Amino acid sequence: MACRLIWSPAARDDLHEIVRFIARDNPQRAESFGYELMRRADILHDHPEAGRIVPEYRNPRIREIIYSPYRIVYRFDIGRQLVEIARVWHAARGTPLV
Repeated sequence: MACRLIWSPAARDDLHEIVRFIARDNPQRAESFGYELMRRADILHDHPEAGRIVPEYRNPRIREIIYSPYRIVYRFDIGRQLVEIARVWHAARGTPLV
């Protein structure tokens, strides 16, 4: 099932901050890591149920895929065929805010 995949403003900000943080030490790695993370999220376009339900929320519409050490948290609306990346959350930060 092909779904529309969108990034929330918060998720875009998260990604930007991750890339900026990595770039302080390694600008080339920062860029490639950002693209790799986006490619990992792209799987949701065709496989929206690939991620697990976020344990802290126990809501089947709030799921995540892991791109260590980050949690790509997304909302899935099967009726609208929509996947929204809600946050890109570092696992050490605890429960993701969605």
